Amino acid sequence: MLPLGLRVQDKLERLIDKHMQSVGASKVSLSSISSQELWEQSGRLKEGSEVFRFHDRKESRFLLAPTHEEEITTLVGSLTKSYRDLPVRVYQISRKYRDEARPRQGLLRGREFMMKDLYTFDYNVEEALKTYNLVKAAYKNLFDELKIPYLVAAADSGNMGGSLSHEFHFPSSKGEDTVISCSRCDHVYNDELADGKAHNLGEQQPHAGQASGFDTEGATAESSPTVSTDLWMAISKDKNTLVRGWYPKFSMQQTEQEPVAREVNSHAAKSIATAAGVDIELSVENPLEQWVSHVQSNKARGDSSPSQRPQVLDLYDSQVRVYKRPPLSDLLQQASCTADEIQYSMLNRFPGTNHGLNLVKVQDGDKCIKCTEGSLKTHTAVELGHTFHLGTRYSEVLQASVMVDQSLSGGAAKDQQVPMQMGCHGIGVSRMISAVADNLADSKGLNWPRAMAPYEVVVVPGKGLETEAEKVYDLLASKQSSPIDTILDDREKPMGWKLSDADLIGYPVIIVVGKGWKKQQTLEVQCRRLDNLREEVPLDQLPAFVRSLLERL
Repeated sequence: MLPLGLRVQDKLERLIDKHMQSVGASKVSLSSISSQELWEQSGRLKEGSEVFRFHDRKESRFLLAPTHEEEITTLVGSLTKSYRDLPVRVYQISRKYRDEARPRQGLLRGREFMMKDLYTFDYNVEEALKTYNLVKAAYKNLFDELKIPYLVAAADSGNMGGSLSHEFHFPSSKGEDTVISCSRCDHVYNDELADGKAHNLGEQQPHAGQASGFDTEGATAESSPTVSTDLWMAISKDKNTLVRGWYPKFSMQQTEQEPVAREVNSHAAKSIATAAGVDIELSVENPLEQWVSHVQSNKARGDSSPSQRPQVLDLYDSQVRVYKRPPLSDLLQQASCTADEIQYSMLNRFPGTNHGLNLVKVQDGDKCIKCTEGSLKTHTAVELGHTFHLGTRYSEVLQASVMVDQSLSGGAAKDQQVPMQMGCHGIGVSRMISAVADNLADSKGLNWPRAMAPYEVVVVPGKGLETEAEKVYDLLASKQSSPIDTILDDREKPMGWKLSDADLIGYPVIIVVGKGWKKQQTLEVQCRRLDNLREEVPLDQLPAFVRSLLERL
């Protein structure tokens, strides 16, 4: 960070401090270095984890912390012994480290980044959910104060654990997330949350489609809006199971409209496969070739054990017909094996439910599955914040518990020791700086919101008016009155260059000491964020006028 960038970061951190203090959180500072043993104890340090690991001169095993759940749980667990000491809410704003497989887009996804993480501790679920909602409301207040557009989406907890989480997203063409919202109800969710259940189809039976070039003998013959069927494939992490997904290549949102091209939602397919006991790897580019190679290697070794018997799992979207005789001939030929050597299974219902399968990505205009009346809209977005209710995911394994007396322990005959209920709530500080800078910029340059701007006001003097500009600066930045965050551009550069640079840097308000001062002792006030406002203002009215602009910002 250069000086102005660091001021942006400092302002954002102070704003975060304010809103964390509003929920009674205290600021702490934890070490960037953590022990690998602690992470192994929580079960998060696995082969392939995005964690920088190293050994010291004594061969002790350490890592650079990408987050601090293990550290804070151990710390609070060692200091807090009674439910009367709760709630505990502590946060930090610190550097984090992540061994990204593909770092990209500058500060949006880097190996080193600034992050705010708040950790909360309560003695039961009811109190923990009160804390969760309190923090979620504080996040909304923070983003409202920044005056940037944002979406709050239900989200997947991922490897953080827990059963409840929400993401705060900033719409951006550079985003890596897809957020879906309804035009009628409050249904907003991350595409990654798709579970593959066709909730909107209820108990309908699978439909017939035009199955492009595959054997359809024995298929059902019901009508369907499906135009054609396509095939998606993935492979299990042990390479023993090939998963194939049959889905509508095109379908119609409304009967009178043209067919819409469809794509598979790989997150939904993964949820279905996981529910069926198959752990698939989505990043493999050639799953069929890898599965065939695995089958042939097993045959060459003579491994015919039941545990190594190759498997094929077919998934059928509820809009396509189900094959009574699966199309396996090409597959068997490539793998040089017979149907008896393959363990075959198929799903057209989500395991354990009566719901059909939904394998396709949502497209703009699709009907909402919650209210069935609104239409869905997709947003490409950057995740700026995330709230997690962790429950006892970390407190149980790291022995962070408190004593609860019998009046609060569900009618128990005596006091009980219970694991603390935890929450984790993050904000990507450096990511937010990058996302806001990129999205609000225009053809002239950066265009900071007031709350994040390096300075709220810049004073730009014309040639020979440097002394007058100093008086303007003193009037605005005076510590005797209510000071305005102001900088004076006293560099020895032409005035046109300075004005262009002020636009490039993105100061919310520009005050020009130029022709107006020479003619009538007025100053030109410019504000790009308020419809390119330009107004001549007398010196004695300047502080009140500038404050009125800043309040609007």
